[in-house]
Amino acid sequence: MTRIGYFLSTEEHRPRDLVRQAQGAEAAGFDALWISDHFHPWSESQGQAPFVWTVAGAIGQATALPITTAVTCPTTRMHPAIIAQATATTAALARGGFTLGVGTGEALNEHILGLPWPPAAQRLAMLEEAVEVMRRLWTGKLVTHRGEYYDLDTARIYTLPEESPQIFMAAFGPKATTLAANVADGLIQVAPSPDTIEMFRARGGAGKPVQGGLKVCWHEDGAEARRLAHHRWANDALPGEASQLLPLPRHFEQLTRELITEDRVAEQIPCGPDPEAHMAAIRPYLQAGVEEVYISQIGDDQEGFFEFFSTEILPRLRVEDRTGPEATGP
Repeated sequence: MTRIGYFLSTEEHRPRDLVRQAQGAEAAGFDALWISDHFHPWSESQGQAPFVWTVAGAIGQATALPITTAVTCPTTRMHPAIIAQATATTAALARGGFTLGVGTGEALNEHILGLPWPPAAQRLAMLEEAVEVMRRLWTGKLVTHRGEYYDLDTARIYTLPEESPQIFMAAFGPKATTLAANVADGLIQVAPSPDTIEMFRARGGAGKPVQGGLKVCWHEDGAEARRLAHHRWANDALPGEASQLLPLPRHFEQLTRELITEDRVAEQIPCGPDPEAHMAAIRPYLQAGVEEVYISQIGDDQEGFFEFFSTEILPRLRVEDRTGPEATGP
């Protein structure tokens, strides 16, 4: 049975609002939560970036839904030992369980300490070593580590959850996908890519779950939904490696203002009140073999979104998951 989760956007919302949204998602019938981990938002129009570990701890007490970070970069801005301790504490606190989602990160968040932003191959190597360090610390043993990128001197985590935390890794491309298959407990995708999922399972990830996420913008006025999606998330339509390399929110706004139209955003993000538009965006994840799909609502009308999804979308997804798309019609 596919798990349908809600994706909390720390880039758009204040901490208390995120906790309320988590409770709203649970009441609406969502099965789990994703939460983003950013130091900066992607753009000034998004406007927020609370510390994810504080928010995740509060959500873990306010709801019984499992939580995954989507995703944390445990390599540059924060040493993997600190992420390991934060993960262990959050997992011990969260009533529904906690999974650490990791990735190689973006300069937007990781440049802030003034360190050089490494090339992609080095970021992958750093992530591999970081995962090793965190797993060793989660044994509860005293750890000394002298690695290529990280050092630990007689470090021990005393507060641990009952079970060692799981790590899911965001990946695209053969090298990252192969690493995820070998060192992670699951794969994270932000686009429905059957080829990546097949590669992940063929190279060591067979039997491991795949999570996928997408954004939607529900609004009773389709034109307003399109405007809002473009205003808040035009950066989602940027091609290539720009999202990994630009250091400040204003740089994303400068680039998207010139290149990304409202129509282009609407091609990627379902906008408005038509249930079929939302279903059509979610189905490719199910068809690609994603076991957990997380959906983020753009904007501030979370209550309207939860009402729409609880009545129009979640019931159809449950039926299609059991019987196939033809069961609910076009």
